Amino acid sequence: MTERLYYKDQYIKEFEAEVVSCVEGKRGFEVILDKTAFFPEGGGQPGDRGVIAGANVTDTVENGDEVIHICDAPVSGTVRCVLDFDRRFSNMQQHSGEHVFSGVLHGMCGFDNVGFHMGENCITVDFNGVVTAEQLAEAERLSNEAVYKNIPIEALYPTDEELANYDYRSKKEIKGQVRLTKIGDVDLCACCGTHVAYTGEIGIIKVLSVMNYKSGVRISLQIGRKAFEDYCDKNRSVYAISNLLCAKTEEVADAVEKLQNRLKESDFRYNALKKELFAEKSKNASGEKCCMFDDGASADDARVFADMIADKVGIAAVFSGNDDEGYKYAVVSRESDVREIGKALNSALSGRGGGKPNMIQGSVAAKKKEIEAFWETV
Repeated sequence: MTERLYYKDQYIKEFEAEVVSCVEGKRGFEVILDKTAFFPEGGGQPGDRGVIAGANVTDTVENGDEVIHICDAPVSGTVRCVLDFDRRFSNMQQHSGEHVFSGVLHGMCGFDNVGFHMGENCITVDFNGVVTAEQLAEAERLSNEAVYKNIPIEALYPTDEELANYDYRSKKEIKGQVRLTKIGDVDLCACCGTHVAYTGEIGIIKVLSVMNYKSGVRISLQIGRKAFEDYCDKNRSVYAISNLLCAKTEEVADAVEKLQNRLKESDFRYNALKKELFAEKSKNASGEKCCMFDDGASADDARVFADMIADKVGIAAVFSGNDDEGYKYAVVSRESDVREIGKALNSALSGRGGGKPNMIQGSVAAKKKEIEAFWETV
């Protein structure tokens, strides 16, 4: 049985231990120590990383009573172990912050935390009830108030008799000794993870988003150092946008909305002008087939242009692009099935595409002269 030092002192950064076993596995060398401060993955918290006698610990997992350290090299004897404590402390902040937030929301609404994942970018917490925007804002406010109060975070190991008198949160049935994490009157939850000693160490608790999930909601959070880093990133973005729009930071949203409206108006005028241009270009089209080129048109423009020409000819084709980058095409007919033309076009001109009997779209890697030569054979 591995002695778990992180339950005695979650702030241990370095320690010495004896290697009990070291065997090569699928993910690397699986090292068991007589004692460890490396926390194994569990309860939504990732496994710790660090170094054991010069070997990198890429993950830490649990196997019954043993903690297995996944290492990139074999180790033996008495070893010096060093945690990646910056990562561990961030995980402690996030896990503790999740307890605070879940405890606050449970106290407000009675909803249970039924899923928790600590990802690289954020934390997600699933609750078995739907939360309103007002409730979410209040839960965030109260969670941060709990941080400011610097409440002690305690680990309790009650007997079975004592446990019966506790009203605590738990996501699943627990066998054996139950470890409770107590945060004043904010939260009491069965948990195997590591936490900071006081809520003041958690830092910021910020709600990022909420979405309906199953019969409840999934809430994304940023907590602690990650919340600060997220704020810095977004602050830089806001100031950059502010400078580009020549608007105050607090007016960025309004400035973007105005810009979007102007773009919509410009798009409307642009599309009207394109239709006039296409109509002018196609006014002399006649006969059984017609092939036109438009260097500046998009794939959608080519389709619209070809569709206009098809009102006047049997088969209309529009190619948009240039000899260096290739051409997008649209072929339209009111009377004929143009899919066979598409197959021949793709085969002859290194193209790809398809569509419906009366309209096909795609692209070819060919020169204008090659396209014109092909069209003569249609």
